[in-house]
Amino acid sequence: MVVACCALLLQAGAAVAQVRSVEVRVPRAFGYFLGDLVRAQADIAVDPGFTLQRASLPAPGPLTYWLDLRDITVEESPGRVRLHLTYQSFYAALDARQVAIPGFSVSLESAAAGGTTSAKAEIPGWSLGVSPLREVQPEKHDDPAEYLRPDGRVSRFDPLPDLRAALVALGAAVLALAALGYDRGWFARPGRPFAKAARAVRRLGREGADGYREALRLIHRGLDETDGRRVLADDLPAFLDRHPAFRREGPALARFFEVSRRAFFGRETEAARANLPWPEVEAGLRRLAAAERET
Repeated sequence: MVVACCALLLQAGAAVAQVRSVEVRVPRAFGYFLGDLVRAQADIAVDPGFTLQRASLPAPGPLTYWLDLRDITVEESPGRVRLHLTYQSFYAALDARQVAIPGFSVSLESAAAGGTTSAKAEIPGWSLGVSPLREVQPEKHDDPAEYLRPDGRVSRFDPLPDLRAALVALGAAVLALAALGYDRGWFARPGRPFAKAARAVRRLGREGADGYREALRLIHRGLDETDGRRVLADDLPAFLDRHPAFRREGPALARFFEVSRRAFFGRETEAARANLPWPEVEAGLRRLAAAERET
């Protein structure tokens, strides 16, 4: 609905040709209640080259005792400035009536080689129809509670279907987690000595020469438990024949036996550690654990 139109504003001199018209539009001009937001749009038609001086816009805040300006945004295009205004009404009406929304003015300017030209546009005030929230004189009742509306009735919510669905989902998640842990060797499980060794090595925390030798011992125990007998360096080819899942780790295991010999029999722990650093020990154990899951 067009609420107000101020065409060809009465401004002196060149300003008549600068601001051509001002038009205010609102979605509706009536039916507003206490606390409602009121949105309006003000279109200012100007000569090309004129822009809005943002400092001239009204500041959001209280305008009257019952009206606040909540927000104002600007769209500019050649020949037009559009203001989007959001008000909030706090008018507690006792009956349907019209109230006045105050107008305001804004400044525009155009910079050219000859200097800056300024003009003012008057945004006219307009009226708003407000309505009461209740009757002024409602029907009399002996019991004051009868003035209150009864509580709304809603259907009773049955939580059992959702609870059953949640329990089923939780059970499926637990089973999936257990299956993953079983596959990854998270639990103490016979037949997964390298998985147990990998967990034990992680607990060692890379602490000094003693920790390094203990990590090597854990790998030896993993080999022995896997084969069911003591596995030495010379037994490695037969071990790989009996356990083909570890065949791709043959070169790494041969290197491990060489490092172990230097650490335990040559007492060259630091040299052994330089040849097979701790991160490679952990990575090798992870590969062995992965290979034993394939058996």
